[in-house]
Amino acid sequence: MKRGRLRVYLGAAPGVGKTYAMLAEAHRRRARGTDVVVGYVETHGRPLTVERLAGLETVPRRTVEYRGTAFTELDTGAVIARRPLVVLVDELAHTNVPGSRHARRWQDVEEILDAGIDVISTVNVQHLESVNDVVEQITGVPQRETVPDEVVRRADQVELVDMTPEALRRRMAHGNVYAPEKIDAALGNYFRVGNLTALRELALLWLAGKVDDQLDRYRADHGIHGAWETRERVVVALTGGPEGDTLVRRAARVAAKSKGADLLAVHVLPGDGLTGTDPAHLVRQRALVEDLGGTYHQVVGDDIPTALLDFARGVNATQLVLGASRRGRAAQIFSRGVGVTTTALSGPIDVHLVTHEEVSKGRRARPARGGLTRWRRAAGFALAAALLPLLTLVLHHLQGEFSLPSDILLFLVVVIGVALVGGLYPALPTAVSGSLLLNFYFTPPLERFTISERENLLALVVYVVVAVVVSAVVDLNYRRSREAARTRTEAEVLSALAGGVLRGHSTPRDILDDLRRTFGLTAVTLLERGPEAAGTLGTHGDPDRWRIVSTAGGPPCTAPKAGETEIPLDEHLVLVLRGRTLRAEDRRVLEAFAAHAAVALRQQRLTAEAERARPLAEADRVRTALLNAVGHDLRTPLSSAKAAVDSLRSPDVTWIEEDRNELVDTAAESLTRLDRLVTDLLDLSRLQAGALGVASRPLAVEDVVPRALASLEHLDAAGVRVRISGGLPEVSADPALLQRVVANLVANAVRHNPPGEPVTVTASVHADRVELRVIDRGPGIPASERDAVFAPFQRLDDRDNTTGVGLGLALSRGLTEAMGGTLLPEETPGGGLTMVVTLRTGGSRDPEPRRSVLEGHGKPGGR
Repeated sequence: MKRGRLRVYLGAAPGVGKTYAMLAEAHRRRARGTDVVVGYVETHGRPLTVERLAGLETVPRRTVEYRGTAFTELDTGAVIARRPLVVLVDELAHTNVPGSRHARRWQDVEEILDAGIDVISTVNVQHLESVNDVVEQITGVPQRETVPDEVVRRADQVELVDMTPEALRRRMAHGNVYAPEKIDAALGNYFRVGNLTALRELALLWLAGKVDDQLDRYRADHGIHGAWETRERVVVALTGGPEGDTLVRRAARVAAKSKGADLLAVHVLPGDGLTGTDPAHLVRQRALVEDLGGTYHQVVGDDIPTALLDFARGVNATQLVLGASRRGRAAQIFSRGVGVTTTALSGPIDVHLVTHEEVSKGRRARPARGGLTRWRRAAGFALAAALLPLLTLVLHHLQGEFSLPSDILLFLVVVIGVALVGGLYPALPTAVSGSLLLNFYFTPPLERFTISERENLLALVVYVVVAVVVSAVVDLNYRRSREAARTRTEAEVLSALAGGVLRGHSTPRDILDDLRRTFGLTAVTLLERGPEAAGTLGTHGDPDRWRIVSTAGGPPCTAPKAGETEIPLDEHLVLVLRGRTLRAEDRRVLEAFAAHAAVALRQQRLTAEAERARPLAEADRVRTALLNAVGHDLRTPLSSAKAAVDSLRSPDVTWIEEDRNELVDTAAESLTRLDRLVTDLLDLSRLQAGALGVASRPLAVEDVVPRALASLEHLDAAGVRVRISGGLPEVSADPALLQRVVANLVANAVRHNPPGEPVTVTASVHADRVELRVIDRGPGIPASERDAVFAPFQRLDDRDNTTGVGLGLALSRGLTEAMGGTLLPEETPGGGLTMVVTLRTGGSRDPEPRRSVLEGHGKPGGR
């Protein structure tokens, strides 16, 4: 029986419209005459979903009793007995009630598919097994119902039902997803913008991976080996030469012109593990590729053009960037080179040959491959000097018992033994000496350097050839083994260096210390020319003086000549090593360490310059704003108070009691406002100076909010609605500062809220954090201007100077951060602004949640 086809609607979160899309597809197929039934659809009481379900045949559900309660589940047997062409089964990851036919709903679906019935189902990305732990880290909510990824990947069709986080939150605010009493809690917990954005990205990435798998499978099934330009991918080939920087930048420009094409860099390592590349160049070029948004890869291949094209076809590349040949014209006569060969074999892949400064300068010679040690060569010569006379004496004594071929084989054994011990150099004279001894003592006519028979002459010539070849192979194998071991060691050292940089161990001192330990040195010192150069960028200094920038190990070197080895980095920097003289082949790794140290030094100095400049710029900005505030906003209440007092003191006017009281109230109100403004200015200055005292302790949010509301004068109790349930964990905060933050945020929200709309204050817990939200329905703030509202002396679109100098939000954020929390703005679904205060928990939940006094409106007791 032919297996049924599975179609899955994938969503990033509940409420995006998966079930609605599934029902719309069912109606479309039903209108075409297809036999479609509903096996299981969960409407969650959503009116639009219930309306869409009408008109479709539904297979009755199966009732299962569990612990005295009746549950309804998908009746798999009834669906198979009904044998429709298509059945709708919602919530693929659902866990069935114990006692059901299968433990999981996706197992029911598998049985229905095996019966030849097509299935349309739905699943959210958080229920996929592979991303389940990631979703829990993002949302803080564990997902206990999961479905194996392979079940969904095997689906014949997977369609993403997508919706932006803002649109989904608006749907929720309009009551299209959850009941009204659950909306605020959902928006403040699982359905936060950050959570929804991350879940949406997970869904898109997972689906993109499935699409790539489908494309690869299709190309493999149909024998398609050429690149399909479904997406531009630019591959740049790096040789490890100095021209690599030019190639990477050119490839990045090609990718940018192709509207965001992927950039991939590849370096081909020879199959024998030997390489003549400069590790310092590759390290720098890899960093450049990653800075430009690309990825770096290494492949192994004996034939470079074939390896490059195999990699390019494997990643479905559309363009390949190569450097023009560095070989001279004479060398190009005998071999076309990598660029020409790759172009001839590239097929549909476009190849760009880029010129550079190294063209026709010749390839850099590979580092000398070290042969056997002098001790082993000496041992080979000694072995030859001992074995040849001894073997000759023994065979001469046994002459007549062995034939000439046997004698030749025995001499060949001696030559191979010498080659194994001492390599090529002692084996060659051993082979020649052996041939002379064979000729003189064992080849007729005896004891003469003549050969009477051609067969004997051939045997001796073959003996010499075999001895030379075997000796050469042994020597070459040893050389390659040593070079391979050295290359492996270099790779491990460079990998450890790169790993330290990635882990953040990238200060010059860390890199120098790693270098000292790697090579067993006494001291490693980074010197810079000129006494003032260590503290500034771009200075030249005294050419005859050196300054220590960083050092590791014993007494530092004060000049380049004070060490055994020096590595110049540029005109002003030099790395000096002391402890032992290093070999020339070690210089490649040394240059890699030196390059990392130079980059780390520059980054350190740029960071220091930026840190020094930031307080100055901030202080200058605050100073300018403060002068403006003092010159304008502070003068307003001061002028009002002074005018009221001057009027009262005027001897020319006789004030009645009512006018006198009004002037006194005006003066008092102006002075109160002036006192509040000065207090805010002083607190802001203490925050910026780090001198504000914070006494954090565990406290309950539901105890702080009523005190904050009570401190607000002229607050309409009906204008603030508080929804804070009991049982929240205590937070670590300063009670006075937190009360002030809440009061500032509520006052700001009330000021911008439209008449008749209450400001809502809610609180919820997420992992080890408690989030306090102040929600208004005002005009809101564009995303591009949300950071600006926290700058001191800012009042966006506010010309009312009586409301203060614009310190409320700046001070609130500063106070929150001083307590170890954060204050961030969010868009209120349906319009408005939500201020979110996040604080660390400082206690545990109550064992029995108590009813909050804040489950009402406004101040305590108000409703």
